[in-house]
Amino acid sequence: MNISYKWLKEYVDFDLTPQQTADALTSCGLEVGALEEVQSVKGGLKGLYVGKVLTCEPHPNSDHLHVTTVDLGRGEAQQIVCGAPNVAAGQKVIVADLGCVLYDGDESFTIKKSKLRGVDSFGMICAEDEIGVGTSHDGIIVLPDDAVVGTPAAEYYHLESDWVMEIDITANRADALSHYGVARDLYAWLKQNGYTTSLHRPDCSAFAVDDNDLPIDVTIENTEACKRYACVSLTGCEVKESPEWLQNKLRVIGLRPINNIVDITNYIMMAYGQPMHCFDADMVEGHRIVVRTQPEGTKFVTLDGEEHELGLHDLSICNAEAPMCIAGVFGGKGSGTYETTRNVVLESAYFHPTWIRKSARRHGLSTDSSFRFERGIDPNGQVYALKQAAILCKELAGGKVSMEIKDVYPSKLEDFAVSLKYDYVHTLIGKEIGHETIKNIVTSLEMKIVSESEAGLELLVPAYRVDVQRPCDVVEDILRIYGYNNVEIPTQLKSSLTVQGDEDRLYKLHNIISEQLVGCGFNEILNNSLSKLSYYAAQELNAYPESSTVKVMNPLSADLGVMRQTILFGGLESIVRNANRKNPNLKFFEFGNTYAFHQDKRTEDSPIRAYRQNQHLGLWVTGKRVSGSWAHPDEDSSFYELKAYVQNVFLRVGLSAEKLVVKESGNNIFSKAIAYETRNGRVIAEAGILAQTVRKAFDIANEVFFADIDWTALTKAASKQEVVFSEVGKFPSVSRDLALLIDKSVSFKQIEDIAKQTEKKLLKQVELFDVYEGKNLPAGKKSYAVNFILQDDEKTLNEKQIEAIMKKLIANLTGKLDAQLR
Repeated sequence: MNISYKWLKEYVDFDLTPQQTADALTSCGLEVGALEEVQSVKGGLKGLYVGKVLTCEPHPNSDHLHVTTVDLGRGEAQQIVCGAPNVAAGQKVIVADLGCVLYDGDESFTIKKSKLRGVDSFGMICAEDEIGVGTSHDGIIVLPDDAVVGTPAAEYYHLESDWVMEIDITANRADALSHYGVARDLYAWLKQNGYTTSLHRPDCSAFAVDDNDLPIDVTIENTEACKRYACVSLTGCEVKESPEWLQNKLRVIGLRPINNIVDITNYIMMAYGQPMHCFDADMVEGHRIVVRTQPEGTKFVTLDGEEHELGLHDLSICNAEAPMCIAGVFGGKGSGTYETTRNVVLESAYFHPTWIRKSARRHGLSTDSSFRFERGIDPNGQVYALKQAAILCKELAGGKVSMEIKDVYPSKLEDFAVSLKYDYVHTLIGKEIGHETIKNIVTSLEMKIVSESEAGLELLVPAYRVDVQRPCDVVEDILRIYGYNNVEIPTQLKSSLTVQGDEDRLYKLHNIISEQLVGCGFNEILNNSLSKLSYYAAQELNAYPESSTVKVMNPLSADLGVMRQTILFGGLESIVRNANRKNPNLKFFEFGNTYAFHQDKRTEDSPIRAYRQNQHLGLWVTGKRVSGSWAHPDEDSSFYELKAYVQNVFLRVGLSAEKLVVKESGNNIFSKAIAYETRNGRVIAEAGILAQTVRKAFDIANEVFFADIDWTALTKAASKQEVVFSEVGKFPSVSRDLALLIDKSVSFKQIEDIAKQTEKKLLKQVELFDVYEGKNLPAGKKSYAVNFILQDDEKTLNEKQIEAIMKKLIANLTGKLDAQLR
């Protein structure tokens, strides 16, 4: 939020510099992210001066240009070629000197020596719109005769610079969303730090009802969504441009002036934090305002021309017949104030934050008004804001107040009662700051001391402080005004010895695996746990059905509508982002939580049992494994590369892949994949080649190899494994190879399983080292070359033992797989 330094000084007295003010606000919790000097006119009219036209002659080579000499008070006149039809000798004008920068929106140009139709020109005589002091371009600015030659334009127009502080308001500080709200905090800080100051805002003594020609009746049908609604009508208003002072106030903080009535409502909101809306009174059918919801599907066109469908959860401000406004969010087309408007109704209300937040998100409308209502405004500031707005409408638009203020407040929102103990304050702060200091700070923050005892205070916290409802909240307020830097570091250090637990072990494993993957050339990515529903709805994913998604009740956008069931899609988004930037060879990993909803596990006693959260590790490999190397030909990445990374992760956490059951995965996000399971059927990981339908949804051309490791299940399984040490074998191993002709449908896993079942003690390793398909082989056949390692830990194997084992292996492979020796 932008706060004007000069505007702030209207409410609190202080002599701090802009930088000191920014530092003071930051120290009390209103962090100033940026401080910038600004002018109401861009460029501050630098390089512009009052000049006098001494001579004005027709241009010799043009029928519309004039050659003038202009005195800028420097002793020597400057020659300037001017094309304005109203330029004449003897005029006082505004001149842009050489080097002056003029602005046209976001563009700018510098005045330089130029030659127009063969005549030198050393400056420019300006029109209003050219320097930003008006909109007229009918001719040059002609000043009164008493204008002093040589006076800088900024001085002549009384242009003053201001400083704008960009304050990063946290979500809990709704009370600081205005200049007066910020002034309250600054006032408390100034008092605590010994400055002479006072806090004040304009009174409402000038407010008076002129007649009762336009009474407006108000009915609140939905008192849950609308806690308070006040309005007042004015007749005979002239809708026109706001005066310069009001336009400047709005421009400085980044708001665009519209007309005097709308500008007044924006001014009140930025000054006191009360959003307002103005209606054309002639559009209020029946002179009656009804605050209610609409039937589901009601069509409504907002001021920006967009059509919306209102429903039972959208609060509307209606006339006797139809809705005029989405309450607290956006006005309706035709019901606002235009140049033809003469009678207006000013609205000042308090709406329930949750209702406004949901409507704003549902319709994709975020306004300054909804931003404040969503966070909670002062429920007791509506009438004050109405009176201030009415006073300004009378002053700037010539209107008359034509009704008594109608204030419907069915159930008053009371201040928050908080019991504060001195010992609690000192314990939480870590320092005794004195009872008087505590009392001074809470009273400077407009908290009322109802009663006081030796133990502490009974307080009433203003209702606009929605973030201060507990003793700890009050202590936080006291501490930010007292100053965190004023709490000294203690001279004693108290510590306790803790024993490493499971969390420490898992954290260490997490870091070890991350370092291992980075060492293998991976980059770590971090994606949002919120994801698109379309990822699960558009594709028929058997492992991740739409019904299992955890939906967000009030999503910020369609892209953030559900909690992710898998970390796959975030990685694919990262691949697309990199591929679009000419970086197609990628290896990514991500640790992240996934979320699922299981309706069948939901019970009335424990509905939370239906929800599951697990931590997963995802690996993505795509593009080329080797590219552009002089020492190695280009090589595409493969599934086997990914498989090695996955098994190395298993080994690193202390779980051998041999302890797991390897099966073909039925997950249809893959075209081909394997699944690693524990003996009891728990899936630890899946790894494979992503299906083309999944890649097509992301417009990814290259094959993507993806592994999804259930980190929660993996670490649990690894923790049950005992590390067994054995002596390194003293006796030599024996290697034997078999070339097997088998059906194409037979996998190496089948061969490996049969081999290990055949010889469980002496067979140590089975490796596939060659695959051949093609010429000289029968149709439907392939050739596997398999290596077998045999070893006895107690003695050297003899040829007779080896032959017996190999014959048994060949017999089993022939009998069970119909394999043939080549």
